[in-house]
Amino acid sequence: MKSFLTIIKFDYLQRTRSYAFLITLCASLAIAYTFVPEPNANYSTIRISDYVGFYNSAWFGYVTAIMTSVFLSLIGFYLVNSSIKTDVHTKVGEVVAATQVSNFKYLFSKVLSNFLVLLTIVGMVFLMSIVLFLLYNEGFPLQSLQFIKPYILITLPGLFVVSVLAVVFEVFFGKYSVVQNVGFFFVFMFLIASSAKTENEFAVDLFGSKIVLHHLEKTVGAITNTNETTFTNIGFVLGNFNKTNKFEFNGIDFPTSFIISRLLWVALSIGLLFMVSFVFHRFNIKERVSVKKVRNINTQANNIQDISLASLPKTQINYSISSLLQTEFLLLFRKGKKWLWFVSIAGVILLAVLPIQTAHQLVLPILWFLQVSRLSNLTTKEVSNNVHYFAFTSYKPISRLFVSQVFAGVTLMLILALPLIIRLTVLANFTAAISVLLGGLFIVMLAVTFGIITKGKKLFEVLFFMITYANCNLITFTDYFGAFKHKPYYVTQLFILIIVLGSVSFLKRKHELNR
Repeated sequence: MKSFLTIIKFDYLQRTRSYAFLITLCASLAIAYTFVPEPNANYSTIRISDYVGFYNSAWFGYVTAIMTSVFLSLIGFYLVNSSIKTDVHTKVGEVVAATQVSNFKYLFSKVLSNFLVLLTIVGMVFLMSIVLFLLYNEGFPLQSLQFIKPYILITLPGLFVVSVLAVVFEVFFGKYSVVQNVGFFFVFMFLIASSAKTENEFAVDLFGSKIVLHHLEKTVGAITNTNETTFTNIGFVLGNFNKTNKFEFNGIDFPTSFIISRLLWVALSIGLLFMVSFVFHRFNIKERVSVKKVRNINTQANNIQDISLASLPKTQINYSISSLLQTEFLLLFRKGKKWLWFVSIAGVILLAVLPIQTAHQLVLPILWFLQVSRLSNLTTKEVSNNVHYFAFTSYKPISRLFVSQVFAGVTLMLILALPLIIRLTVLANFTAAISVLLGGLFIVMLAVTFGIITKGKKLFEVLFFMITYANCNLITFTDYFGAFKHKPYYVTQLFILIIVLGSVSFLKRKHELNR
């Protein structure tokens, strides 16, 4: 039991002490700040037809609990789905494999560690919701139970299941991070799209939000005295929020069947984890691969003939950046699975043949997102492969190595977007063409900056996914490649943002080299 708790403790501390976690926590708090709009805001997050609730304790508690359940269930998976991979890279897994800790105990410790990380973020969001209630208070008293109850029954069970799914996906698809990310996204979209109108159907709602939304619809239906179906919007809905009607929401009494269903979700996820523990590799795959490599090396060593040093070509010193640029581009090109290139080539063809609006708004962001594993590794591969001391002591590491990495990434993104750029140029839509060029540079600089600051790729992958998801849902605020109509100074803003990212990454890398 002591070793079990030790794994949980140190795994949790390792994650929460990283820069990536601190940045993620700050970003989560910034997003959570918008879950309940300020009184003069021009948007809403949960709206039933033209009605929103008064800002009492129940409305704050239930709205923030629902938004946290949905938002953090999606983002949380991508934050915690690399715990086993970290143990493989740090060799901690080999130490654990040599102990008496069973597969189930090890995997369950990872689940609890994942859950504690997400619970830390939930705790901060919970405190922020209370602070915002006190700031936006409309004369209603603070009722702590209206905050605690929805978080316990709605948010926490869903996040626990997500913590289990992160471990399960990693056990089955540990080597294929793209399959993990895309697979969970489709699972998430299937769960969020399923409808529920009866008490029995509410039990299968993982996120626990549909029972509350159904109660809100019934309340508004009683106020309007109509039998017509009310339309509920959940998410960030733009519009004149000041003209909406208000109604008083006092929370709901959850039926016993719903409470039991939340416990069943937890129990079923633990049962799934127990079954997965029988097929867990327990870090033996790495050992078999290494043994095979050693045998191949020994076989080749026996076939090596004597080498004449005089016959070898003389070394030539070359300070040109072209060789580094070629190497970095080849590293990007060869990274990932070959089948991903077939998908990317299909995306390039679609950019050339589909209607230009569809190609620009939908195909381009998806095509660029398929390169997420390549871009996230641009400035982190030296650290992950433990060659950063060698790389950073090379000749002019900023003006040669750093610049070549940026140019290689931008070159790759622009080659993929070339059919669209040509079509926009032919149509004399030079602003859109320049926006695509700047968009490729922006996303590369974003990957470079987050990679240098966090010394990892997880945070960029999560952020890039959210930006792509927002773009596919036609949210213009996240448009970084000029697919939608913007104000005249949009290109200038994008260019300034690129300059800021470039300056931050340059100064951070220079600071690392000076140390």
